[in-house]
Formats: sequence, structure tokens, C-alpha cells
Amino acid sequence: MAVARKRSPSCEVLAETRLAEPRISTNDADLRVSVGLSAGFASTALTANTELPMFSRLTSNRLTLIAAAAALAITAGTAAPLAAETMSEKTVNVGGAPMYPSKNIIQNAVNSKDHTTLVAAVKAAGLVDTLSGPGPFTVFAPTNDAFAKLPAGTVDTLLKPENKKTLTNVLTYHVVAGRMSAKDLMEKVKSSGGKAMLKTVEGADLTISMKDGKLWVWDAKGGSAQITIQNVNQSNGVIHVVDTVLLPG
Repeated sequence: MAVARKRSPSCEVLAETRLAEPRISTNDADLRVSVGLSAGFASTALTANTELPMFSRLTSNRLTLIAAAAALAITAGTAAPLAAETMSEKTVNVGGAPMYPSKNIIQNAVNSKDHTTLVAAVKAAGLVDTLSGPGPFTVFAPTNDAFAKLPAGTVDTLLKPENKKTLTNVLTYHVVAGRMSAKDLMEKVKSSGGKAMLKTVEGADLTISMKDGKLWVWDAKGGSAQITIQNVNQSNGVIHVVDTVLLPG
């Protein structure tokens, strides 16, 4: 007859107090190893920044990648609308540079390699703020070659401080209040019997006419300039490039 063996109390305690299997959680927010004791002892939680250097490095690297991705997303989100706006603009190249309709007359003119003399003259005359203002203005913009047609020494003389008033008169003679496209000018010429008069900011008139399908501008002294590039739109008006400097009477 088999006799049942009675387990000693000491063996039962040993069986009950053996260590449970460690449980490892790889949750980024709370990496831990829980070591439980069946005898009612509290489990021990080790955070990633204390007892688990390997998991700590993994978490740190992952958080760094997440932060970098977020920064790139923010940068891309800011730059994209600006790039899209620039790409959507219809530009005209003048002096080797695109002229943006969202920029004002001065902001565009300074980028044209064909208008460095004009920009220097505008600065010397103190007209930068005026031509950066809301306008709108129609500007007949002489190129460097146009200024070079003037008698030798004329430009240097005009740029001297004592000749600022004369320079201002010459420059404002190239400016008409309002925005007038090439189409507007052509219609005005046709409705006026072949010649249209425009009152300039300087006060004297310019005469617009057409010849061989092209627009020409005549000054008070009988000089003429051909519009070589038309409809260069600006945020505060429009520029028509001309090949000759116009002189008031």
C-alpha cells in the first residue's frame, strides 16, 4: 500500500518564493523589467534611464529620428507655399533676371543687369521710397545702353548732388500715374487718331504712337524711344523697357 509523502513546510516555502520569469516590455514610453515574487513581494520596475542602457539607447535614437522628421515636416510645410507661389507667377526676363509681379518696381529693377545706371540715378534722386510705394505707376525704363547714347559726361553730371533737381525731373518724366499695359497704350493711340498724350509725374507730356506694329514714345524735344520689352508687371505698376532716355522740354 502506497504511503503519501507529506511535503515539508520548508519545501513549500521554497516553491512559493521562487523567482518568476522576467517580463520585458519594449514600450517606448515605459521600458521595464518586472520581477515578481509569488510570496507577495512588490514587483520591481526599472525605467529605461536607470537599469537598461541598451533599451535607453534605442529609445533615444528613435526619439531623435522622430524629432528630426518633425523638424523636416515643419520646414517643408513652410517652404512649400512660398515655392509654389513663386513658381506660379508669370515672369518676364529683363537684364538676365526674372521680374516677379509680386515684387515692386525697385525690388525688380535692382536685379536687372541692363538697368544699373537707372537704379543708381533713382537712388541719387531719392526716388527709391516713391517707386517702392503703392502707386500704381507706369514706368518707361531706359537701359544702360540708352543712357550711353547721351552726350559724354551727361550721366556723371546728372548724378552730382547739386544736380539732383534736374535728375529728378528727367526720371519722373519717365513715370506716368496709373497702370497702363501695352494694350491700354495701343487702344489709347487708336482712339486718339494715331497719337496719344500722357501726362507724366514730372508734369510735361509724353506722346505715344505706333510704327510698324511697335509702340514708340516721343519726348518734348522730339526724341523718340522704342518700347523693346513691354508689360513687365510689378506689384505697384508696370514697366515698359525703352531704348532711349526721354528728355523734358
